[in-house]
Amino acid sequence: MRLLATLGSLRAVIVALLGITAAQIGLVAFSNITDFGTNAEFVRHVLAMDTTFRTGTSMWRAITDPALVQAAYLAIIAWEVLTALVLLAALVAWLRPGLSERGAETARRLASLGWLLEVLLFGGGFIAIGGEWFMMWESEDWNGLQPALQNLIIAAFGLVLVHLPARRDNA
Repeated sequence: MRLLATLGSLRAVIVALLGITAAQIGLVAFSNITDFGTNAEFVRHVLAMDTTFRTGTSMWRAITDPALVQAAYLAIIAWEVLTALVLLAALVAWLRPGLSERGAETARRLASLGWLLEVLLFGGGFIAIGGEWFMMWESEDWNGLQPALQNLIIAAFGLVLVHLPARRDNA
């Protein structure tokens, strides 16, 4: 019964989701660093808006300057690395045995920050800015809205979980 109480607890669910999301965003950052050119092309095409409908009223938004594109891509990678590190720190904090009330609050805040960073990247960066401002939704070749939405939903779900009121036996 004790094992079920532990594995079926809110804490166990949060730890599992933290582990998954920290690994996933860490692998995304790792891939962007080790296979820099592939995803740099993605960012370049999205910012250049070269596979959109190319209407005259929206093309002024396009960014084609190589230095700006490179800076944007490096900022995305830095954001991913930061997010992965914060989520990993949250995972370590949640895994500490005998988690005190203060330790649980620190773990909760780290998880909240990590998932907030992920929401901002995928919801704000890829869906709002990439999808709408740079009209990525119009591109058949360079449209990352579905993966962005998947990441946004998972991180948002994590935020909901971590902010649920904890019962005494789950703290």
